Amino acid sequence: MNNNKDTSSISFTAHYTGYVWYKNKLSHTAFATQQGFALYQLLRPIEVLAKWVIGSDIKTTLLQRHQLLDRELHQLLGQHPDLQILELACGLSPRGWRVNQEYPQHLYIEADLHGMANRKQALLTQLDAINDNHKVTVCNILIEESDDSLEALLAREFDPNKPLVVITEGLINYFQLADISQFWQRLSKALGQFSAGFYLTDVYPKVTQHRFYRWIELANKSLKVSSKSSFMMHFASNQEAISHFNDCGFSQVAVFNPDEELSDTPTKGGAIVWALRCEL
Repeated sequence: MNNNKDTSSISFTAHYTGYVWYKNKLSHTAFATQQGFALYQLLRPIEVLAKWVIGSDIKTTLLQRHQLLDRELHQLLGQHPDLQILELACGLSPRGWRVNQEYPQHLYIEADLHGMANRKQALLTQLDAINDNHKVTVCNILIEESDDSLEALLAREFDPNKPLVVITEGLINYFQLADISQFWQRLSKALGQFSAGFYLTDVYPKVTQHRFYRWIELANKSLKVSSKSSFMMHFASNQEAISHFNDCGFSQVAVFNPDEELSDTPTKGGAIVWALRCEL
């Protein structure tokens, strides 16, 4: 893997994303930061232009992926009364807070790098939302053989005799495919230790055939500059994504397109985010 294990610059986007969720009544006001508000206001003209020109914007994709991942998680919760949940790179996601309120009997652990984990711990403590079944801890998905590794976290916090679902949202496209694939391989191997293992994630696919490809590329470059991180697009087709995750150890893979799953009116020019459910 890349030797650079510090991905803390990604948290820049967590503030904007957190504010979008708050504005759309998906979270508590405590999740809305001043930085998130400032970014939301700063990007409003760009968002309006993008919505008008290409029929979609950052806010739309954030809500589409969140809704699809929530839908799949709730299906799993309905199917597995003893399901355990781990949300990696949780940022300011309100999902753990919401799920713990609705399903207090399920273990839900949120994990992120040290700085964001400390901030999330303080936020949830303020809401009196930390309890035996809702916790925050530290995890760096890029490292192995450390107390902060994925493997150490799973061994420390979860019961292998129960099913586990791992969620990543807004994370994987910040990595080269070769790098994040090593994480997926480790994840599938680790999930094999549980009675059942599932993985929910979003992915921004390659959009070279999209009618507004040049505009999307321009937005991508802007995000790279603003977040000081690379933003990669992976997979040109559903089948390419399915085959890749199969190679990483997941035997069943479903790809969900918001245009087909969420609305009778497809996004102008086509959706630019997918959600995936992977199983062993």
